[in-house]
Amino acid sequence: MTVMIISVVAYLILGPIVGGLLAGCDRKITAHMQSRVGPPIRQPFYDVFKLTEKEDITVNNVQDFYVLCFLIFTIVTGCLFFAGQSLLLVFFTLTTASTFLIVAAYSSNSPYAEAGAARELLQVMAYEPMVLLSAIGFYMATGSFDVSQIMTSETMPFFAVWGLFIGLVFIMTIKFRKSPFDLSMSEHAHQELVGGLKTEFSGKTLAMVEVAHWYENVMLLGLIFLFFANGTVAGYVIGVVVALLTYFLEIFIDNSFARMKWQAAINSAWIVAAALGAVNLFVLLLV
Repeated sequence: MTVMIISVVAYLILGPIVGGLLAGCDRKITAHMQSRVGPPIRQPFYDVFKLTEKEDITVNNVQDFYVLCFLIFTIVTGCLFFAGQSLLLVFFTLTTASTFLIVAAYSSNSPYAEAGAARELLQVMAYEPMVLLSAIGFYMATGSFDVSQIMTSETMPFFAVWGLFIGLVFIMTIKFRKSPFDLSMSEHAHQELVGGLKTEFSGKTLAMVEVAHWYENVMLLGLIFLFFANGTVAGYVIGVVVALLTYFLEIFIDNSFARMKWQAAINSAWIVAAALGAVNLFVLLLV
């Protein structure tokens, strides 16, 4: 119980700090890849603090409520994960958080926001099968859905579910909102829908969205870490290193590929889920 409380408190405090630093590293590395100096690593924190000082200009109060729910459910998702709860509950809460963000965009009645919300729904359809297959794979490899039980398994789950790991890394491009699958919103001008579903968000509302993404990114990297956790220090170190390498791989992919159409996102994600996820589960079933 003590370890669980410490883990949750650490996530609540360090989650936005680590997430903001990763966002700053993302911008810095992207700038260097484009032969620019780029902003300082702490720039995302400056941006969020500046947003909190701006006047809130919203279409309606319901929009702010939905965004607040998105932030709360995103934080709750991470708390459940780092508290060692069931992966099924974690993924259900994460999907609920995404739903609130989509509804917030639709409530603005902006054509740009509605287009972004529609694409966000398509992204959920694309990555959800792979996410659910990953939970099943962890259960078949370790005998439990609980994160706490998976982290103390005798062997690294990766060796049994390496296909699911590759598939999950693939759909992380969607979850991290990187090219070629940054469909619903983008920070870059190479996309025709830059603001996307957050077009009508401003001030504190937009700041909440950014902070929620920081929390979410840390939780997603924790999921990558889970593939290598086996109750030993070596396993934890390997998990952290692989999680960071995965994030920087996504940055490289983001700067190496142009955005694809939504059909490519769904087709490729489902093909990967079938080719790697389903086949991996079938092999585990035979073993």
